[in-house]
Amino acid sequence: MEKISILGFILAILYFITTELACNGHTRIDNNVQSEQKALIDFKSGLKDPNNRLSSWKGSNYCYWQGISCENGTGFVISIELHNPYPRENEYENWSSMNLSGEISPSLIKLKSLKYLDLSFNSFKAMPIPQFFGSLKNLIYLNLSGAGFSGSIPSNLRNLSSLQYLDLSSKYLDDIDSKYLYEIDSEYFNNLFVENIEWMTDLVFLKYLGMNYVNLSLVGSRWVEVANKLPSLTELHLGGCSLFGSIPLGLGELPNLQYLDLSSNVNLSGSISQLLRKNWKKIEFLNLHGNGLHGSIPSFIGNFCNLKYLDLSDNLLNGSLPEIIQGLETCSSKSPLPNLTELYLYNNQLMGKLPNWLGELKNLRVKTLDFSNSCHLGPSFPAWLQSQKNLQLNLSHNQLQGNRIIGTIPDSIGHITSLEVIDFSRNNLTGSIPSAINNCSGLFVLDLGNNNLSGIIPKSLGQLQSLQSLHLNHNKLLGELPSSFQNLTGLDVLDLSYNRLLGQVPAWIGVAFVNLVILNLRSNMFSGRLPSRLSNLSSLHVLDLAQNNLMGKIPITLVELKAMAQEKLNIYKLNENVGSSYEERLVVISKGQSLEYTKTLSLVVGIDLSDNNLSGEFPQEITKLFGLVVLNLSRNHITGQIPESISMLRQLLSLDLSSNKLSGTIPSSMASLSFLSYLNLSNNNFSSKIPFIGQMTTFTELAFVGNPDLCGAPLTTKCQDEDPNKRQSVVSDKNDGGYVDQWFYLSVGLGFAMGILVPFFVLATRKSWCEAYFDFVDEIVKWLLRGRATYAKNHPRRR
Repeated sequence: MEKISILGFILAILYFITTELACNGHTRIDNNVQSEQKALIDFKSGLKDPNNRLSSWKGSNYCYWQGISCENGTGFVISIELHNPYPRENEYENWSSMNLSGEISPSLIKLKSLKYLDLSFNSFKAMPIPQFFGSLKNLIYLNLSGAGFSGSIPSNLRNLSSLQYLDLSSKYLDDIDSKYLYEIDSEYFNNLFVENIEWMTDLVFLKYLGMNYVNLSLVGSRWVEVANKLPSLTELHLGGCSLFGSIPLGLGELPNLQYLDLSSNVNLSGSISQLLRKNWKKIEFLNLHGNGLHGSIPSFIGNFCNLKYLDLSDNLLNGSLPEIIQGLETCSSKSPLPNLTELYLYNNQLMGKLPNWLGELKNLRVKTLDFSNSCHLGPSFPAWLQSQKNLQLNLSHNQLQGNRIIGTIPDSIGHITSLEVIDFSRNNLTGSIPSAINNCSGLFVLDLGNNNLSGIIPKSLGQLQSLQSLHLNHNKLLGELPSSFQNLTGLDVLDLSYNRLLGQVPAWIGVAFVNLVILNLRSNMFSGRLPSRLSNLSSLHVLDLAQNNLMGKIPITLVELKAMAQEKLNIYKLNENVGSSYEERLVVISKGQSLEYTKTLSLVVGIDLSDNNLSGEFPQEITKLFGLVVLNLSRNHITGQIPESISMLRQLLSLDLSSNKLSGTIPSSMASLSFLSYLNLSNNNFSSKIPFIGQMTTFTELAFVGNPDLCGAPLTTKCQDEDPNKRQSVVSDKNDGGYVDQWFYLSVGLGFAMGILVPFFVLATRKSWCEAYFDFVDEIVKWLLRGRATYAKNHPRRR
């Protein structure tokens, strides 16, 4: 009985303790829940949310709010993920609608368990990174990239000793789609800099460091020492950070490094062998583009068995590509760099032949083997080229000891059936275009321009139905345009300029090429009349048929060119020296993947029909092409007058009508063309006075010479038929002035005579007056002489 009483007493005590602890624990949990919820509400109240992204942030169950994650069991907030879901620059409209801005409340400090914070790709309007972020000591992930922060990065981030991921990267203008450049505000870009980088050495667990386009110019070479004190680092992003000077020997002591981006630091120099390290066995991504690195590519790069991406372009690398790549024994595969998918070596000073090991890179992807502008590569196509099945090759603008790549294009090019881009431009290739290219059925860009290719254009090219951009310009091609080209319905750019092609411009061009943006048949031997069906090319921005033998009238149907008739254009860049040549004109950004590839091609909203045998009157209808920027009809036989409606071409930058048979007066309405920067009306039959007002005053006499009946500024020839009212006024002034002058001089003469003669006659008639007058004159003379003698006596001369 006594045992039962003791047991009951113990159970009662245990019950009381358990109940008390449970109640107090529940109270503490409730208090923590309320604190976390209030912290989130305060955080939300400081944000501007135009699209109401945070509409779910209501009620008590905050763990289910959008972007919030909680720890199981406790309900503590461990993650806030509010990055903009549209970080891509070409989705600006969506990005701006989902953009968060405003102030960041320090209430986040109350979230004691917060480990993950992502505010990337929002816009906090150039505000500094909040100092209190350094108090979020449990953070292991912090992403503020592209969020618009500015100023110095706070050094108290060193308190985030558990941090494994830190991204403070910015965006760069070159990464932005050009059509959004005028819409994106500056707050979209970080403007961050670092004054002292020592604080980063405390982040010993850091695996990812992203600081692209953060200004590190103030830290000098200390960034290398700091990076080497982060033993866990696997990714280092320092692209465009204004790094300068020679790379210190210390860089490279990071055995776990998998990703290194030091691109676009134009003042970063040093030997590439000094930078790369043999112990980078885990490296997968290496981007050293756009620096000042020199020296030859070391052969131990073959040790990088896991390397997938290698970009050494836009440097000062020299020497030849190593013939023997080290590392074949260390890699599981017998092939060098077995995992390499992208390789960029363009814009260097490499020389020698392409080594055979390039032919063993089985995994290279689209447009990846790029040696363009790497002078001294060649001299001909390597034998291993025909064995490739997945290779994408760019050998444009290469040389071998001053001589560009020579030889013929091998038929084996057709064996690389996966090709999407062929760019062999700007070399010394000879022979004909191999018809086997038609086997590359996926080809969308073919650029063989600026070579010495000859023969006719093979009909087989018409089978490349995926082709978007075709460049055969600056060669010696003969014959007519193949009718098989009618199958190239997806073509955006057709450039056959500077060849020896002949025949008529086919009418089917206006039917087949519905997407054509650029048609350039300049400097060939095309003849006949211009087909009116060219007006069907609704997307056409450039029509260049200059320097041919075309004849007849200019079709008035050209006014139906829709792209040129648009009054509002997306003008991206103006060339200050807008001239009459094709390469000097307004650059307008257009759409199309092939056009982005064709970097050197200027997109002009213009028509050039110069240097032909065109006749007929100046087509007034052409003034309805409101978007026209360049118009060149020079060196033809065009007659008639320039219509007053020329002023409707408000965006006109260049107008050349020289060497025609135009007559009449130059319309005064041209003075209102405020953008006009090039004008040539020379060698015509214009007459009367030049309307030298407004924009016309910016042109010299060279724009008007060769018109015998033209007069007025800026010509030296004066106009005879001036304003009759002005001329009558001048004549009247001359007449009136002569009459007044005659009476004036007569009056002066009479007055002078009277002043002399009247006193003479008076003195002559009265002798006493005459004697008194001359006695007075004698006294005056004597007085003057006495005064002079006295002065001389008192002031003797010095000798």
